[in-house]
Amino acid sequence: MNHIVTVEDVVTAFADFMEPTSAELDAIELESPVIAAEIDLLDAQITTLDRPVNEVDARRIRRARNRVLAARRDLANGPAGALLPGGAA
Repeated sequence: MNHIVTVEDVVTAFADFMEPTSAELDAIELESPVIAAEIDLLDAQITTLDRPVNEVDARRIRRARNRVLAARRDLANGPAGALLPGGAA
């Protein structure tokens, strides 16, 4: 029996378009505070998966949620053209 396989990954594995552009890297850098805050929130939630939530855990989750909201607010209220490439509104 002959197996039919695709070779697309082999052909395009090292193509230039596979690398992130400078604009994409800038967007990631701009969103990095939000990403870090979301990671902290996820970490706080994961620690409570295997045990009941106590007052300290609840406070940690609440503070992490507030940091996520603040980071998202700061990102949304940033410079006018920061979110869209080319400065489009």
